[in-house]
Amino acid sequence: MIVIKDVHKVFNRGKANQVNAVNGIKLNITDDEFLVIVGSNGSGKTTLLNLVAGSEFPDIGSISIDSNDVSKLTDYKRSQWIARVFQNPISGTASDLSILDNFRLAAIRTKAKGLSIGINDQFKQQVKEKIATLGMGLENKIEQPMGTLSGGQRQALTLLMSVMDSCKVLLLDEPTAALDPRSADVVMRTADKLITDFKLTAILITHNLKDAYNYGTRIIQMSEGLVLRDLSNSQKSDLKQSDLFDWFG
Repeated sequence: MIVIKDVHKVFNRGKANQVNAVNGIKLNITDDEFLVIVGSNGSGKTTLLNLVAGSEFPDIGSISIDSNDVSKLTDYKRSQWIARVFQNPISGTASDLSILDNFRLAAIRTKAKGLSIGINDQFKQQVKEKIATLGMGLENKIEQPMGTLSGGQRQALTLLMSVMDSCKVLLLDEPTAALDPRSADVVMRTADKLITDFKLTAILITHNLKDAYNYGTRIIQMSEGLVLRDLSNSQKSDLKQSDLFDWFG
C-alpha cells in the first residue's frame, strides 16, 4: 500500500543548524496495517509522517501509495487517499461552524464544491448515529459551534469526520498529546475501531508508550532519522510493556 524508498530529508542544508531529519528510510506498509512509530524528540518520526502526508517533500527517494508515486504531490492532492488527525484538536475543524457543517465539509472533502453545503434530514440522521457511538452525548448538539467543544470532544469528532469521505490511509499525529486521560482513551478506542471497521492503513505517532503497547499491528522505533527497531505483528504481541520503556532507558 505505502512504499517508502530510500527517503532523505534535510532541513537548513549547508548551514550551521543543518538537520538530517530522515536518513534513507525504507518501509513497506501493507494494506490494513496499523503502524505505530515511537522515538525521542528529534528522531524524525514527525518528519516522516509529514513526508507521507505531503506537507514535506523528500530531497531524495520516493513515496508511493497504491502504486502511485506521490513524492511531489501536495497534501491536498493526496487527500484522495489520506486523512489526517493532528496533535492540536483545533486543527482540521472550522471553529465557527456547527458540528453538522463540519461533518458535511468532511463528507465532500475530495469532491467538487458547489455553492450549497447540501445538508438534508438523511444526512443529519447519519451524523447523529455516528456521533452517538462516542458516548459523549453530542448527537443532540449538532447545531452547536465546533469551537465551543472541549479538546477531547473535538478530537473524537475529527476522527469520525476523517472517514466521512473515502480514504485508505489514516495518519494520527500524536492525537492524544493535548488531552486528559479519559478523553485520550476515548480517542484511541475510537481510532482503533475506525481503522478496523473501515480496513484502513494507519500510522500513529505517539510518545505514549502505553498506547504504543496497546494499539497497532506493527511498531517501529526511530532514532536520528533511521529505523532502529521494526517489530512485526507477532513480535509486537510478544513484547512486554516494560520492554518499550527499556528502549528509552
